[in-house]
Amino acid sequence: MQPTAEDSVCDPACGTGGFLLAAPAYVTKRYGSRLDPDQKKHLRTAFVHGTELVPATARLAIMNLLLHGVDADPCPVVSGVDSLAAAPSAKYSMVLTNPPFGKKSSFSIVNEEGELEKEDAAYERQDFWTTTKNKQLNLLQHIKSLLSVNGRCALVVPDNVLFEGGAGETVRRQLLKQFEVHTLLRPPTGIFHAQGVKANVLFFDAKPAQEAPWTSRLWVYDLRTNMHFTLKTNSLRRADLDEFVACSSPENRHERKDGGPESRWRSFAYEELLKRDKLNLDIFWLRDKSLEDSENLPEPDVLAQEIADDLQTALEQFAAIAAELKR
Repeated sequence: MQPTAEDSVCDPACGTGGFLLAAPAYVTKRYGSRLDPDQKKHLRTAFVHGTELVPATARLAIMNLLLHGVDADPCPVVSGVDSLAAAPSAKYSMVLTNPPFGKKSSFSIVNEEGELEKEDAAYERQDFWTTTKNKQLNLLQHIKSLLSVNGRCALVVPDNVLFEGGAGETVRRQLLKQFEVHTLLRPPTGIFHAQGVKANVLFFDAKPAQEAPWTSRLWVYDLRTNMHFTLKTNSLRRADLDEFVACSSPENRHERKDGGPESRWRSFAYEELLKRDKLNLDIFWLRDKSLEDSENLPEPDVLAQEIADDLQTALEQFAAIAAELKR
């Protein structure tokens, strides 16, 4: 994403503030002594903005920012507010967010005891393309309202956002038309959320209104097929992303080159995407070797851990459903 000192960065589901810390740290490290006094002040007082629904988590984010020299007044993190409930009052040049996964949306308020009260409902917002209870699709629609013209976004989304029909197809169709959706990273399972959960990083830019669609070609990097990582014995490292960074050429993405059907880096024209059933963006082309030849299976301890992680994830998801049914 390569933020600069002129950017304003927003995370509408900021948690403890990971992205809000990483963005100014990147700018400081890259530009260092070249930053003038006004830029340094901007980094400290107006560079980052976040919203966090859970007050206790928001306090951790605020503390983290203070400890890293971000001492804006008013506070850069809005606490106890559902960012999806209303259209934003400001726009930003960059959105970086890794929101919590889950399909249902709910309006939430903080009562006098500091506890969250929720009511399942769809968001009726005039600036949304469609009405849905899927909070990931609602978050995506909210982000479009957060970005200024030519603003840039990196968003972590679960697989269902890429292939779900109905409202999902409507959101994807409008996103490809009104924004330049240029890159999709398919990381290994369990990187952003619980083991066994598949996440994707979607990169897109806001553009001024025009009749023709802004997306011309989607570039996809598959770091998931035939890749086996675990949290302890074989964790994902920065070096594992080097090829993706080199292929994506963030400083000049118009120089990208398709690696071919045997590579992890492919491109797909807008016309090709339109022909896919329900405009499905869950795109993969590499053969899963473990399904073809038992000799290509991962080591037994890795395979056992993956199975245990998948079972744990399934149990957590079922427990959440059971808790919802009791309400």
